[in-house]
Amino acid sequence: MWTSWWLWPLVAICTADQFRDQAERIMQGTPVIDGNWLLRKLERPSDLCKHRAAQSFLDMAQGCPERWRQPGACGLPNLAPEVTAPERHNDLPWQLLKMFNNQLRDERANLTTLASTHTNIPKLKAGFVGGQFWSAYVPCDTQNKDAVRRTLEQIDVVHRMCQMYPETFVCVTNSTGIRQAFQEGRVASLVGVEGGHSIDSSLAVLRALYHLGMRYLTLTHSCNTPWADNWLVDTGEDKAQSQGLSLFGQTVLKEMNRLGVMIDLAHVSVATMKAALELSKAPVIFSHSSAYSLCAHRRNVPDDVLQLVKQTGSLVMVNFYNDYVACQREANLSQVADHLDYIKNVAGAEAVGFGGDYDGVSRVPSGLEDVSKYPDLVAELLRRQWTEAEIRGALADNLLRVFEAVEEASDHTQTPEEEPIPLDKLEPSCRTKYGYSQAPSLHRQLGALLASLALLPLGLCLL
Repeated sequence: MWTSWWLWPLVAICTADQFRDQAERIMQGTPVIDGNWLLRKLERPSDLCKHRAAQSFLDMAQGCPERWRQPGACGLPNLAPEVTAPERHNDLPWQLLKMFNNQLRDERANLTTLASTHTNIPKLKAGFVGGQFWSAYVPCDTQNKDAVRRTLEQIDVVHRMCQMYPETFVCVTNSTGIRQAFQEGRVASLVGVEGGHSIDSSLAVLRALYHLGMRYLTLTHSCNTPWADNWLVDTGEDKAQSQGLSLFGQTVLKEMNRLGVMIDLAHVSVATMKAALELSKAPVIFSHSSAYSLCAHRRNVPDDVLQLVKQTGSLVMVNFYNDYVACQREANLSQVADHLDYIKNVAGAEAVGFGGDYDGVSRVPSGLEDVSKYPDLVAELLRRQWTEAEIRGALADNLLRVFEAVEEASDHTQTPEEEPIPLDKLEPSCRTKYGYSQAPSLHRQLGALLASLALLPLGLCLL
């Protein structure tokens, strides 16, 4: 018993180091120590270090952080490597627009040295990021103006990132491409369009964005579209226009299912969440939302919706914005882990992922200051006895499962949806109205015809 005064502090140090190291092994695809196996063989994970410490104080103090974490140490087996990497929502393209007007050749925009953002290439590598949905986001004040053009520019900058840094990024459009990028050691780069206003209520624009690489569409941002209600409806700041989804909104979802575009319900009202979960033929995602029961912010997902997420095999990817994590300006890594724990317990381990929202928010939790900090979050989940399978699910496998289900449900042989949104649902703006029955061109043609007919009797009388 005389050794107890020094033993347990060293065990704590060793255990903390072990979890961080195990997190890195899982994330970089090197051999890992399976948490289930460890818990079956030992009373607690720290017993591995405790056993060595009992042999030699010096051995433990010097050896645990270095030697004992190697594969095969202490009789632990070498496990076959598997490739896995985080997938999430990231707003770096928006920062590139704000800071450099999307001019990637500006030397200040060099992604290997850019220091003022949450994301750059060294930080991505340090965080073992192997896959990324880059957000093509444009603000709500572009709605009914230049939203489509602005969205095209943001998709373009993602493609140019892949072109300019081919050793780091590879643009892909399907789950097979993601897995191939993992094997190549590059960041699989996909496009998510954040806000239904980006399609300008046009099924044709939706299809065009799909062909340009969009693989998820957030139905609204923090504003209603003419066909879907946003989360501010639930606060009373906005009025419900569609009671969730209008008939045209339902058509948009059907076309997304047909194309193979993931439906993203971050930012939408609860009524929109429920309508989409009921209507969609494939699982949906919340690309960056947290648990409402832990932080009662309307951007988060309530328990009854989490039950629908579970029933439909859908996915909630936890947001790191302090206001959605802690409902206050300050938050920490442990509170983010609380949201991951909560969603896992309510909706199941297959329903949870990492949403991030880096470079799209102004305040992130202490311990998660940028994308390099993901291993620390994984280590915290290991401390909470998440299994390796659950960790891999949250990092990538859950999103890949949903993506593959969306691809399987798609059907490009099916006739595309064609019914346009009713003209009276569109807000007055500078848009033209060609194709609608009330189009100005038709008025002019009809007026000219009536004028010609009125003059015809006069002409006959003059003959």
